Amino acid sequence: MPAINSFDDAVLALRPAIDADLGSAPATSADDVLHRALRPILKLHNQRLLELVADYARDYRLPLSTAAPADCERLLDELLRRNARLQHTLTGMVTSLFTASEYAFYRQHRPEINRRLLDLARQRVLSQTAAVVGLVTATE
Repeated sequence: MPAINSFDDAVLALRPAIDADLGSAPATSADDVLHRALRPILKLHNQRLLELVADYARDYRLPLSTAAPADCERLLDELLRRNARLQHTLTGMVTSLFTASEYAFYRQHRPEINRRLLDLARQRVLSQTAAVVGLVTATE
């Protein structure tokens, strides 16, 4: 295994592989960042993402343990859409694993990348609503 010489090499080595034809060119569009960075980072952080959302659900006393599955999904969707603190925490968690070039691109296209990041995170959480409910009820 080659030595890891920089932060960029280290974060790239951490990222799981995803099914996408990416080539070897650096990210030059929001779609490139989505596939090269956001999807792999969210996949890497999946358990932490679910735990983060469960912590916020617990802090805001969402009645997930007694709600119907459809209501749980609706409550989590509202939490992810409306809670700015949760959105900022999630954004920081993901962008901290950007390479220097990805972060430079992010700084120029922050609103678009943040929108895509939060949409992907919301989809990921809502597809695992039962796991979030399990994390919330496990510590009650």
